[in-house]
Amino acid sequence: MTADGPALRRATLAVYAVFILAGFAFASWASRIPQVRDALELSPQALGLVLLAIATGSVLSMPLAGVVVGRLGTARTIAVMTLVAAVGLATAAIGIRIGVAPVVVGLFLVGIGVGTWDVAMNVEGTAVELGLGRAIMPRFHAGFSVGTVAGALIGSAMVALGVSATVHVLAVAVIVAIVGPASVRSFLAPAQASGEHGEARSPLRAWTEPRTLLIGLFVFAAAFTEGTGNDWLGVAMIDGYGAAPALGSLTLAVFLTAMTLGRWFGPGLLDRRGRVPTVRILGVTALAGLALVVYGQSVLIAMAGAALWGLGTALGFPVGMSAAGDDPRYAAGRVSVVATVGYVAFLAGPPLIGFLAEDVGTLRALTVTGGVVALGLLISGVLRPLPPAGEAPGAGAAPVPATSAPPR
Repeated sequence: MTADGPALRRATLAVYAVFILAGFAFASWASRIPQVRDALELSPQALGLVLLAIATGSVLSMPLAGVVVGRLGTARTIAVMTLVAAVGLATAAIGIRIGVAPVVVGLFLVGIGVGTWDVAMNVEGTAVELGLGRAIMPRFHAGFSVGTVAGALIGSAMVALGVSATVHVLAVAVIVAIVGPASVRSFLAPAQASGEHGEARSPLRAWTEPRTLLIGLFVFAAAFTEGTGNDWLGVAMIDGYGAAPALGSLTLAVFLTAMTLGRWFGPGLLDRRGRVPTVRILGVTALAGLALVVYGQSVLIAMAGAALWGLGTALGFPVGMSAAGDDPRYAAGRVSVVATVGYVAFLAGPPLIGFLAEDVGTLRALTVTGGVVALGLLISGVLRPLPPAGEAPGAGAAPVPATSAPPR
């Protein structure tokens, strides 16, 4: 794929916009969950089942997202799916005043919209990265983090000002419906998927590719590591070290800040060292951080470990997406597979740690995460860039562009 400088710059800004918008939408809803719980008088178990609707919609939509992106292209897919997500947010917002059923329906639509939107924006991100010839995907994911921070801060302000959850979430739905379709106008033209002789190829074929499935397993490890940190780090500090709740929250903030900084500054390291050496260095960093959190014996040491854990986790997920999109012809199907497998980790990780924590305590339960990091390290070689389309590996042609780092 080729594009001139101005077109690439516009596309880059457009991808940032949809990543930030996705994070903003998610955090805006999440910031009002306590008020939704109170308005609907939900027990913790009932609230968990209601929130499961988003995950269900995402899990159902992601495996087929490659087909949708292949048919519509990234721009039209995001335009449509941001509208689906906006309708879902509006339905949930109105449901807060009516009852549980419309909230569940609305959140299910949000899951479908955001799940497919997530795949499409990562596909477009890989196209921009290939066009630039240097790593940028981690910064797009840092943009998502910026969106979550903005959504959470605005949500907190809405609560402080006494703005109802219904009005707030409806306003977010309007923003998503306007900004989403407007942002994609500068996207790059998608490459067409075709077979060896130019015939059309179904994106579902990616589910039969060993390399794609192994990248998915690597992303599963990265997502598991990130998700357990997000969900259990604060609890582990309180339960394992007797830290005050504010210190538990601060430790989580340290973890998230380190991860966001790693994603913003990580592309330079990827360009200099390459994908595989970089993720291996950071994997070892994550293991060291986990060890300090679990065995550090003091709050300050554990907080330092949280910073290393967050830094070590920063690049795994976005680099996996880059690897899945190495060949733009097949990026839609492959990114769909990898995103689906990775998302399973976000669903499976927190309950697994919870079950283990019942028997061994929260801190000791986190040692499972170390084993998952080790698995990611073992298979990290699968992230090596593919040769340019149409060139056999080892053919002795020019090196792969530094998008994805020099050959190792």
